[in-house]
Amino acid sequence: METLHISAGSKKYPVYIGIGAVNQLKSFLQENYPKLTSVLIITDETVGKLYLEEFKAAVNLSETYVKVVPAGEKAKTFEVYHECLSYALEKKLDRKSLILSFGGGAVGDLAGFVAASYMRGIPFIQIPTTILAHDSAVGGKVAINHALGKNMIGAFYQPEAVFYDLKFLQSLPLAEIRSGFAEVIKHALISDEEFYDWLVKSVENLNSIPNTLMTEFLTKGIKVKGGIVEQDETETGVRAYLNFGHTLGHAIEAEAGYGSISHGEAVAIGMVFALKISMERHSFNFNLLEFNEWLKKLGYVTELPEGLSTHRLLARMKQDKKSVGQKVRFVLLNKIGSPGVEELDDAYLLNRLDAFKRQGGIA
Repeated sequence: METLHISAGSKKYPVYIGIGAVNQLKSFLQENYPKLTSVLIITDETVGKLYLEEFKAAVNLSETYVKVVPAGEKAKTFEVYHECLSYALEKKLDRKSLILSFGGGAVGDLAGFVAASYMRGIPFIQIPTTILAHDSAVGGKVAINHALGKNMIGAFYQPEAVFYDLKFLQSLPLAEIRSGFAEVIKHALISDEEFYDWLVKSVENLNSIPNTLMTEFLTKGIKVKGGIVEQDETETGVRAYLNFGHTLGHAIEAEAGYGSISHGEAVAIGMVFALKISMERHSFNFNLLEFNEWLKKLGYVTELPEGLSTHRLLARMKQDKKSVGQKVRFVLLNKIGSPGVEELDDAYLLNRLDAFKRQGGIA
């Protein structure tokens, strides 16, 4: 079992990582919330079917309610958000109540935003069940989607703790593992060449990852995320670096239709594109072909999906949260571990997107 501590502004909270981590949840609640009145578990259909009864038995608290929401990005809609708030009101949750987010990144984003806005904020705890959520469960970004942009309606609202029980990852389908692992790659590229080299050498396929290796790269990734959040909780500076690969990635997700391509797979394409631009604009000596082949070996697609208009992708990127005055701002690398944010001209970006599409990625 690993225990990390995240500092975000005035808020400090623990992250427990390992098999059986959720078994510590009940004692944590008893110690830190002795006057707890009720608990609302927000989970999704997939996780609920697999683990809800086991999870409820581990928590074993009276006055526990459950709201089951759709799996994936379908959970992050105004309609589902409204349903969760209505359910909390119906069950008479109060300011001594607490929300448990039990699921992947989408459930965490939704449940955190429900917690942030219900009665102007009640506490919540993240219990992530995917690899992708190693990124989203830490740092306090909570949100829902809008038809015009991903995660455009939300807040910065830190959890009280994160219980990352790796036994919940054992049933993940390969596509979900791939989606989550893209964020681990991102953390390595923006932070440390040694981490990146170790990752490439250690992970040759995603079909069977030993628990020891899983624990190690998840812990490394969370440390990177935590270190950046500690410096910049509300993304006024260096926290923007965590969006490496996301500007194009989010545009692909939105343009393809949320859920048509997984978040991590879209981000992988975004990282390849951002690396290509980084090499063009900086004296960045990086073996992009080798990186691209490694991604393909792990099962990623590294070119734009068929049927997406580069003009529409550009329009989506101009709506990105990092954009200022309709100017696209991209996270680029000067070298591994040295990211920066740059404003890119529309004509240049469209030209490079067209070339990227025409050439099938970097081919």
